[in-house]
Amino acid sequence: MNWIIYLSGEIHTDWRQQLEDGARAADLPMTFTSAVTDHEASDAAGDMLAPASEGFWRDHKSSKVNGIRTRTLIEQCDVAVVRFGDKYKQWNAAFDAGYLAALGKPYITLHDEAIVHPLKEVDAGAMAWAKTPTEVVEILTYVTRA
Repeated sequence: MNWIIYLSGEIHTDWRQQLEDGARAADLPMTFTSAVTDHEASDAAGDMLAPASEGFWRDHKSSKVNGIRTRTLIEQCDVAVVRFGDKYKQWNAAFDAGYLAALGKPYITLHDEAIVHPLKEVDAGAMAWAKTPTEVVEILTYVTRA
């Protein structure tokens, strides 16, 4: 079986690449998908619709266009990894975790111990919590080879 792993959350570090490299090195049968990780492109996703706008309406249009990709890839995944960094608030990642939980999709949260408390509800819905991409690869290795 080829597992489809959806990667959600923080876009300012190379955690996605670390996961993909680790899975490749372990020869795991996986395909990784993700939301658009180019911040400027994501913010401009709805700019082709109707007149140009700023603020709420620009974000609203772009969120809906981005949602086409996000919803589709979440619905198609076997497992998701939801990453929360400490520098920015990843409200979109929290939303993704809630959507995954509502669909009954298993997800792994990935974040530092310093933000356990604010993420207690998100972690409560997760099947596992990891602190490093290496730990996530170890979990994925176990579930695909056990």
